[in-house]
Amino acid sequence: MTNPFLRPWTTAFDLPPFDDITDDHFRPAFDAGIDQGRAAITAIAENPEPPTFENTIEAMETAEDLLSKVLGVFYGIAGADSNDAREALQRDFGPILSDYSSEITANAALFARIETLWNKRDELGLTDEQMRVLMLTRRSFVRSGALLSDDDKARMAKVKSRLSSLGTEFSQNLLSDESDWFLELTEDDLEGLPDFVCDAMRSAGASKKLNGPCLTTSRSLFVPFLQFSPRRDLREAVFKAWKSRGSRGGKTDNRANAAEILKLREERAKLLGYESFATYKLETQMAKTPDAVRDLLMEVWSPAKQAAERDADILEKMLVADGFAAPLEPWDWRYYSEKRRKIEHDLDEAELKPYLQLDRMIEAAFSCATRLFNLQFEPLKETLYHEDVRGWNVTRDGEHLAVFIGDYFARSSKRSGAWCTAMRSQKKLGGDTKPIVLNVCNFAKASGDKPNLLSYDDARTLFHEFGHALHQMLSNVTFESISGTSVARDFVELPSQLYEHWLEVPEVLEEFATHADTGAPMPADMLQRLLNAQTYDQGYTTVGYVASALTDLNFHDGDAPSDPMQSQAQTLDQLGMPHATTMFHEAPHFQHVFAGDGYSCGYYSYMWSEVMDADAFDAFKEAGAFDAETAKRLETHILSTGGSADAEALYTAFRGRMPGPEAMLKGRGLA
Repeated sequence: MTNPFLRPWTTAFDLPPFDDITDDHFRPAFDAGIDQGRAAITAIAENPEPPTFENTIEAMETAEDLLSKVLGVFYGIAGADSNDAREALQRDFGPILSDYSSEITANAALFARIETLWNKRDELGLTDEQMRVLMLTRRSFVRSGALLSDDDKARMAKVKSRLSSLGTEFSQNLLSDESDWFLELTEDDLEGLPDFVCDAMRSAGASKKLNGPCLTTSRSLFVPFLQFSPRRDLREAVFKAWKSRGSRGGKTDNRANAAEILKLREERAKLLGYESFATYKLETQMAKTPDAVRDLLMEVWSPAKQAAERDADILEKMLVADGFAAPLEPWDWRYYSEKRRKIEHDLDEAELKPYLQLDRMIEAAFSCATRLFNLQFEPLKETLYHEDVRGWNVTRDGEHLAVFIGDYFARSSKRSGAWCTAMRSQKKLGGDTKPIVLNVCNFAKASGDKPNLLSYDDARTLFHEFGHALHQMLSNVTFESISGTSVARDFVELPSQLYEHWLEVPEVLEEFATHADTGAPMPADMLQRLLNAQTYDQGYTTVGYVASALTDLNFHDGDAPSDPMQSQAQTLDQLGMPHATTMFHEAPHFQHVFAGDGYSCGYYSYMWSEVMDADAFDAFKEAGAFDAETAKRLETHILSTGGSADAEALYTAFRGRMPGPEAMLKGRGLA
């Protein structure tokens, strides 16, 4: 009972007692959770009583409460603040969890009870939510191999276990490459950079224990460097370092991992009778088929490519005018695009950024949630897992709804990107459990007591991840398996991308975009120029995204490529990828696709959801950005419902119909 996970927590809001938890506690608690879960599942399978929804499905829902408690905390911390011990535990846990899962889905007696309930489901008097959980439970077992022969079940278990190991290895290799590479600079190398970039690079140098500034492949550093540095040689160096992550040779090279992952996914799908992994994966998504995904992406590709090529011609002329030889290269695009934006929209990132303070943007995200959903946010005093991490008690009408945790700053122990996860998910079964929701970002941390400033893209990221958090915090279902973001992958981005739109509401920026030094609001003309430039450079952005999504689709639609890099090159060649543009993610560092199964053959989902989010925000445009009735419909039919109904039914209940891509194309300036 000295292990914090094995005793009741007496902390405020039942928070993990982070001060008491050490890395040595995770493995014993994990083992105890596996043992308890296995014993509970065995008891369900061997129950001599006839199967009922309560003694089978509900019992399964609560069988792994301890394991969920341990893993919620462990994976929440491990992704955001890794160390050698946590990386070793991740490598150990993955295969064990995969084998444990395979053991459950291969349990013939357990599946027989589920099948009995399914076959007489219309006689059980189930609620709609219970019927949904029964269907999803049975489907999960079938898609995991419950109907296979014993030999094929054994092979499926080995495939899934190996995939788990490879996914963890892929992610850790990438983290190693990102944390190991840096370029030490002199003060002279900071020529032309705004103060906030110089400050962030000096802070990065200090964190590396250097005597001066340095450049890393953290997006919060290399993107502004590419935007502002006139040093073409240094721009090329950091771009190539970013591009080469996961493909530098040696033990952290991910190319062989990616190839093996694709081959094993194909085998997994074919064991289940599907012709490809894409066919298997998309069957349960809104898109349903690879052709539907490809049709949407190609509808967007042509106008995006045309826009990017027009922009490239303009930027290349600017490059030549600066005395450099053509062609325009990928490390040139952001620099000349920033200069062009200054000319065409009179927008200068260096002038804009002081108005986008991190603390004020957090306040803005909270304020919108207050106006839309009557949520209040009170800062927590409790210690969390890192000194930079902050927490809030989320309430409505005085009632505790959730704990929200924000971990915003880049550090070498944190994997790249931004994400939302739940250390504890909402559920009502077994007691009213309130969620603990975590947003993780990688913003540059200012040195000393200087304010932390965001780019406009950073601010959008903050709103995006908070949209995911709202989906978790406003969840109001009985069963954890369908709670919060437990929805179709091409539906899960709807709440997050929809919430981004409130950053574009003029009255939000008028109130919260205040200057870091003077406190003055953003000038009206600057605000208008910012909003007018929302579709600027969308050709470049859309080409980078669509090329990545189509590459992901082609990896999985058909026979698995033995060389993912060759497959990637073929996709780009077929598309006619403009020379100076670049994919968002290449195979060796494509974490969405290879670090786990979540977004495998699913990177398209951001655009699938964007079709809906553009249409959904039109509902607020029609009624008012903070219209109470529209916000209530959004919460009732989407944010509170989790996966309790089919995604198309949920969206139709909110909007009255499914949308076409017109609003999305218009929003990107590609209509």
